[in-house]
Amino acid sequence: MLSDRIVKLCQETATVSSEYAKNPSESPTDIAKRLYGHCKPAGKHDFPGVARPPLSPTDLEQARQCGKWGPTQPSNFFLQVFHDALTTLNVDPLGGMVSPPLMGSYGTIPLTVIAPLADIIRHMANLIVRAEKEVFLITCSWSPSVAQKLISDALKELSVRAGRRGERVVVKVMYDKAGAAQFINNRQHVKPEVYSGKSIQLPKPEEMPHLDFQAINFHKPLLGTLHAKFMVVDRKVAVIESNNMEDNDNMEMMSHLEGPIVDSIYDTALVTWGNALRPSLPSSDAPATEGGLNTTNQPKEPLFTDRGQGREQGQVVMDGQQAQLPELLPGNSNYDPDLPSEITRMQSAYSPKPSESRLQAINRQLNIACPKPFPPTAPEIPEGEEFTPYLATSTPYPFPMALVSRLPYGEPNNGNIFVPQNEAWLSSIRNATKSVFIQTPDLNATQLHEALISALKRGIEITYYVCLGYNDAGEIMPGQGGTNEMFAGKLVDALSPAERKLLHIAYYVGKDQDHPIHHNFKGRSCHVKLLIADGHIGIQGSGNQDTQSWYHSQEINVLIDSEEICRKWREGIERNQNTARYGKAGEDDGVWRDQNGKEAEGSMGKPSPMVGYVKGAMGMMKKAQEKGGF
Repeated sequence: MLSDRIVKLCQETATVSSEYAKNPSESPTDIAKRLYGHCKPAGKHDFPGVARPPLSPTDLEQARQCGKWGPTQPSNFFLQVFHDALTTLNVDPLGGMVSPPLMGSYGTIPLTVIAPLADIIRHMANLIVRAEKEVFLITCSWSPSVAQKLISDALKELSVRAGRRGERVVVKVMYDKAGAAQFINNRQHVKPEVYSGKSIQLPKPEEMPHLDFQAINFHKPLLGTLHAKFMVVDRKVAVIESNNMEDNDNMEMMSHLEGPIVDSIYDTALVTWGNALRPSLPSSDAPATEGGLNTTNQPKEPLFTDRGQGREQGQVVMDGQQAQLPELLPGNSNYDPDLPSEITRMQSAYSPKPSESRLQAINRQLNIACPKPFPPTAPEIPEGEEFTPYLATSTPYPFPMALVSRLPYGEPNNGNIFVPQNEAWLSSIRNATKSVFIQTPDLNATQLHEALISALKRGIEITYYVCLGYNDAGEIMPGQGGTNEMFAGKLVDALSPAERKLLHIAYYVGKDQDHPIHHNFKGRSCHVKLLIADGHIGIQGSGNQDTQSWYHSQEINVLIDSEEICRKWREGIERNQNTARYGKAGEDDGVWRDQNGKEAEGSMGKPSPMVGYVKGAMGMMKKAQEKGGF
């Protein structure tokens, strides 16, 4: 049962963002302290354990009363997950990095991206150039890259467009580059000579004269990484994604959100920024529930439920093939006026060129970010199974949503487990009645072992996809959860032969390949973070299923209640990779082997603890000599 305190917190009218609107000179951190007092992070003793008693109808009704669902009707399963996430607020009201009254909401997701990193940035760039008054961008790792160039070009173009209108646009950017100064102040103001310098390479002020630009570098020492990745534009649209601002071979995922949920994400942006905003945000008194910023200078694109039903992917493929449009690249201005145009242009880039097969086309696209090209090894792609990077997931109706995130926790222990993100994941697994699907780079958090075993013993079908070798050097060290192969082996060992039949582990395989490629080779990796339970509960965002994301990093994730969106997400996941077909792990040990019984090149398999630590130490030393990243 939710405490009276939690119910009261969620039913208050005051939030960080509403109070900021009253007094934009007050910092969000000061507002949060005034509303919620000094919040102490939850400790290990606050966590009630993985197993819980079933919730009563009264419990579910309490959860219903703690959200603002508008015309939508949350399912009982959604309310179970939302209830369990809410219980953490009794310890820390801001443990989810959002004001409690805004945690439960509703909205739509007119676009989902499941594609290489740069294709997600292309959508962000289009949103930036179409901005009218305000852009709020928060990410983790930032380095010179195609991603950085696309964002920098978009900011310059936004400045040009604002100048033509005789207006100014406020832009806030936040990233994580840990340094000694953050032991004194976690939020470091970034000077123009730094953010335009060689390590960041954002535009100089004179290159974006019509933007009021501010940047903050955040890190909470030692381990409190800013791992959340999201953007809010004009308080009308928001995106939550899995990717950083860098070049790599990752497959990534983004959700584009509209409707009242944007106010919740905007509130998270304010709480995360913390410092006074100078200049203030133009949208402070224009919530998304009222349509966001009201401007008349540009043609208006239909938003929220006015978008109607999205195109089917088969139609998107045909439109892309017929259009033959040039791609948005650094240095050009192939921006689009609206979302449907973006979808068509992006699909056009993946369409076969003359004398090129479908397999060759996707191989071309997936090799772009690789240090060296990898030849295709998969069979030819049949018609109807083409790679579709942009999924048109627009619906003419909204559905329930909630933010289930976590705060940054810097202390070198795993005590800060009782947070909305973790409770939502555990509750989704605990309350599933049919199936759970997970895709994540790493899956090794301690509590997941008990949760997954319990679900399997109840007869729940568990499918999870991970990336072979993703950060093995770090995951194998003491205090972490072990490599993906080690965790899989430990999981399998705890199951009976009958229970193993319900567990389906697979290692990511690119759309053009017939086998997993170890992360060390930087050829085909996956950074998607997604959970789907019983086909209608979805959690998508920045959080990995590993020790760092479970206990330390700041994360942002959206919980949804929609069979249609979850179905399209799963279809997109399967369509844009060959993991289910070629990546299945051995049922007896959780290790991938080819048809001849040979493990993948670079695989550690299931090393003994001592051998594992030695390999891990060697790997960490090697990584320290290379370009780092999160």
